[in-house]
Amino acid sequence: MSIFLKPRATRIAAAAGLAALLLAAGAHATEFNQLQPDKSTVTFAYKQMNVPINGRFNRFGGRIDFDPAKPALAQAEIAIELASVDTGFPEGNDEVAGKLWFNTRQFPVARFVSSSIKPLGNNRFEVAGKMSIKGRTLDAKTPATFRQEGNLGVFEGSFVLKRGDYGIGEGMWADYGTVANEVQIKFRLVAAAAAGKK
Repeated sequence: MSIFLKPRATRIAAAAGLAALLLAAGAHATEFNQLQPDKSTVTFAYKQMNVPINGRFNRFGGRIDFDPAKPALAQAEIAIELASVDTGFPEGNDEVAGKLWFNTRQFPVARFVSSSIKPLGNNRFEVAGKMSIKGRTLDAKTPATFRQEGNLGVFEGSFVLKRGDYGIGEGMWADYGTVANEVQIKFRLVAAAAAGKK
């Protein structure tokens, strides 16, 4: 009995083998969808009287759903507890949480919800969506990068937020000569991977 396959049979066997490989790869494809707040950071930097000042938010959460094989289908929603702001000293924290700034009693959470994620190549992306702060919701956009570290996906990026657009710093603080309008937001979001069928 000949062990050689005819050309048509060879093509069928090759197609079947390729299909099996694709199905196996899909069954074990990696999605990063378990946000790890304890490994993540959200920081900010601005100038007051032209002096650089840095701070951070200590409590935030949300969801990330990112498949490196299908980046355009990714989704993200991040919610930041504004009362967790850390300016480096207690008096500053109290001031920023107050009515003229974040007004955390009335607006406790800032939220970003993505609407599109555009791949730019080399693990770079443009993330667009809506930012909601102090009852105002505006379009927002940020560049971001992705890299895999073992079972974790790391998303990093930065963008400029204009505080005046959201009414952050009203009254005597509305003067941009005292506190600059531009606030640099930096994020490092870490998500754990979960394997699942596509």
